[in-house]
Amino acid sequence: MPTFTFTARDKSGQQVEQTQEAGSKDALIKSLRDQGLYVSAITEQKVPKIAKKGKGFSFGFGKRVGLKDLAIFCRQFATMINAGVSLVRCLDVLEQQSSNPTLKEIIRDIQKEVEGGATLSRAMAKFPRVFSELASGLVRAGEVGGVLDETLERLAGFMENDLELRQKIKSAMTYPVIVLATAIGIVTFLVMFILPKFLQLFFDLGMGAEDFPGPTRFLMNVSNFAISKWYIMIGIIVGLWVGIGRLKQTKTGKRYFDMIMLKLPVFGPLNHKVAVARFARTLSTLLSSGVPILQALETVAGTVANDIIADAILLARASIREGDTIADPLAESRMFPPMVVQMITIGEETGQLDNMLEKVADFYEREVDAAVEALTASLEPVMIVLLGVIVGFIVVAMFMPLVGIISNLSQ
Repeated sequence: MPTFTFTARDKSGQQVEQTQEAGSKDALIKSLRDQGLYVSAITEQKVPKIAKKGKGFSFGFGKRVGLKDLAIFCRQFATMINAGVSLVRCLDVLEQQSSNPTLKEIIRDIQKEVEGGATLSRAMAKFPRVFSELASGLVRAGEVGGVLDETLERLAGFMENDLELRQKIKSAMTYPVIVLATAIGIVTFLVMFILPKFLQLFFDLGMGAEDFPGPTRFLMNVSNFAISKWYIMIGIIVGLWVGIGRLKQTKTGKRYFDMIMLKLPVFGPLNHKVAVARFARTLSTLLSSGVPILQALETVAGTVANDIIADAILLARASIREGDTIADPLAESRMFPPMVVQMITIGEETGQLDNMLEKVADFYEREVDAAVEALTASLEPVMIVLLGVIVGFIVVAMFMPLVGIISNLSQ
């Protein structure tokens, strides 16, 4: 999303100057009005090319800036700030120590911005592909509250937890993907190279295609199509890949895809738990850092990576803006389990919402751990049996005509 710098006045007449991401200038003005801010000037920032390239944390074909790199950056930054090192000196040291050339270049640009009089959060906001709205918002809150080192510590901890969560999901998917790739490779090799030799042997023995059993004829047709029309198969696979990717980029397609991801038989509950854990952890981190609840919920909606759950969060934000509670719209959405809603209700009533959300995040991260272990344990035998059935079917189909020939000769 584009980044805007705006000057506004609140209801007391105090002037506010900030940098924020938004879908458009009109959307940002409307959002600020909802927060009681009246915009007097607004300009869109020109984002450097390095921040525009790639997707997520990538930059074209250059080296990726991952969560691990950013977590180390924030942890080292916080340590030096806490030790009393000046901001510019911190950035200089971090730029020299960074082993990632892309991050090194970004830190160098941030250092120049800070030396020119810009705040750290404003300089970081120039790189929305690297420093998310969550990161720049937390740093802005730390600057205002004079607790930048504590905020950077929280941000580093959040990134480390998020990275650990992603690695658990990735590790759970590694084994099934390897087995599936192996199965595809074995089947392709048998169908395109081994099966044609067997079929040619049977043809040399005087058998016709009509003499083959049904399974053998099926494999023969598959083999002939794969050998003669391989480009069509590749075209179909590439077309489906591109088509699904394009569909996910549309608003309707993204919502439909997110709905499917929540309703998948095995992976749906896991995806749901991951989204709830990320919601609780992110909101707890923002509230603990002093970010206003309305701004925090808007930021959280953009980090859960699921439009269905994001809509429920935005409805809760609208409820709070009208003076209601956050728990009721979350309960009505049915996207959040009763335990989460009850914990949020208790947190609102006691004024300990950030602590309650942290407990929710801890609980659901443990739930994700258990779900990942159970998923891995159940997928291993299923994938092995599936691979055995596929290979067994091919082997049996290849040898069935041979068994028939031997039976005829014995008679």
